[in-house]
Amino acid sequence: MTALYYKTIAELAPLLEKKELSPVELLQSIFSRIDDLDSKLNSYITLLRDEALESAKKAETEIMAGHYKGQLHGIPIGLKDLFYTKGIRTTAGSAILKDFVPQYNATVVERLLGAGVVLTGKLNMHEYAFGATNENSHFGDAHNPWNFDHITGGSSGGSAAAVAAGLSVASLGSDTGGSIRTPSALCGVVGLKPTFGRVSKYGVVPLAWSLDHIGPIARGVEDIAIILEEIAGYDPKDPTTKNKPVESYRSELFKGIDGLKIGVPMNYYFDDTHPEVETMVRTAIQALQSLGGEIVEVTIPELALSMFAEIVTISSEASAYHHETLVTNAVAYGDDVRLLLEGGELFSAVQYVKAQQARRVIQEGFKRTFQQVDVLIAPTVPIMAPRIGERQVEVNGKFKDPVMEFVRLAAPCNLTGLPSVSVPVGLSSSRLPVAMQIIGKPFDESTILRVAAAYEKEFPLNLMPIE
Repeated sequence: MTALYYKTIAELAPLLEKKELSPVELLQSIFSRIDDLDSKLNSYITLLRDEALESAKKAETEIMAGHYKGQLHGIPIGLKDLFYTKGIRTTAGSAILKDFVPQYNATVVERLLGAGVVLTGKLNMHEYAFGATNENSHFGDAHNPWNFDHITGGSSGGSAAAVAAGLSVASLGSDTGGSIRTPSALCGVVGLKPTFGRVSKYGVVPLAWSLDHIGPIARGVEDIAIILEEIAGYDPKDPTTKNKPVESYRSELFKGIDGLKIGVPMNYYFDDTHPEVETMVRTAIQALQSLGGEIVEVTIPELALSMFAEIVTISSEASAYHHETLVTNAVAYGDDVRLLLEGGELFSAVQYVKAQQARRVIQEGFKRTFQQVDVLIAPTVPIMAPRIGERQVEVNGKFKDPVMEFVRLAAPCNLTGLPSVSVPVGLSSSRLPVAMQIIGKPFDESTILRVAAAYEKEFPLNLMPIE
C-alpha cells in the first residue's frame, strides 16, 4: 500500500473530499517524512510547521462543514524559495535576501492559497535561480533522493527532490534554461514549463525576464493538470500574461493519442546523448507509436543557434537585474553566480540584439516543424545526474560540462516560449532517473499533457527513491 506521503493529489483529493482523510493527518505524514529525510536531502530552506498546522486545521474545519474548495484543498505543498510569500521570508537561495520578507504574495501563491493549499515551507534552489546543479554555498547543496552523492539539478532542485522523496505532495518552480525540467528529470518526477504568458510571474524574483516561466512539479501528470488549471490565466499585474481562456486540462487528459503526429528530431536533441538515455527515450517513443501515435522524423537546423541565443540573453538580462548589487556588494554572491553575472556585463548591445534575432529564426524553425506534427519528443537531459562537484562527464568518449548539456536541450523552449513537459521513462543501470520531454505548440498544454498521460497510464512508473 502506497504511503500517504507518496500519494498524488489525484489520489489524495477524493479521500479528503469524502472525509476519509484529515488534512491534519496528511500534513503530519509529510512533516514526519521531512523529519526523517531532510537532514540528508536539504530540500527546505524555511519550514512553516506552525503556520502549516493552522492551515491544515482550517482546511479540515471547512471540509467537515461541507465547504470543499476543490482538489487542492488541504494538500501540503512547498514552494521554490523565489515566490513572494507575505510575511514569510523569501531568500531566492541567496545570502543577500536571507532576511527579506515580502509584503504581498506572488499571484500564483495567492491562487494556490485561495484553492486551500497548505503551505509547508520554502524549498532550496540554486542562488537566484542562476545555475543548474542546486549546489548552494549559502544554504547548502540539495541532494538527489536516488543517490545522496548526486545533484538534484537546478535551479528548482529542492522542489524536485522534495516531491520525489515525499517531503511535499507537489511544488512550483521556475524555468529559464530548464530549471523545472532538468531537476524533474534527474529526480524522477514530472515537471511542466508552460507556454510563455500562460502563468503569471508577478511576485517572483526574476532571473531573465524574457526567458522566465512558472510551472508545477508533481508525482503524476494529472497532478500537473490540476495545478495548472489553478495557476494559469491572465494577470493584469503581469503584462507578459496572455488573456486566453484556461482550458480544463484534466478533461482532455485521458482521450488517448490515436492519430497524433509525433515528431522525432533527427538533429540536435539526440546529439551526444548518453547511450542509456537515448535507448530509453527511443523506447518510449516506440511505446507511444504502439498507442496510436504516428511517428514523423523532422529536422530543425535552426536549433544550432540555441546556445548562443540562450547564453547571451540569460546572462545579459540577469546582469541587468543585478547590476547595482554587483557593483556595490559583489562578494555577497556565491562564486559561481558572481562569475556568471560578471560575464553577463561583458556582452554588448550588438550581441544581445543578434541573440534576439536568432530567437526569431529558431521560432520560425519550430513553426515550420509544427505544421507537420502535433508534438515533438526528445530527451529532457542527455545524461544522468552527475555527482555533486563533478564538473565534467564523459559521453561517448567526449568530456562535457554537465550544466551546458542540461541547458542545451532545455534552451529552445525557453527561447521560443513553447510548452514542454518532462516525464520519467525509467531508471538507468546506475538507478538514476531518465526522462523525455514532450514539446508542443503555443498554448497547447492540453496536447502535451495528453501524450504524457497516455504514456504514464500504459507504463506507470511512480518512482519511489526511498522507502
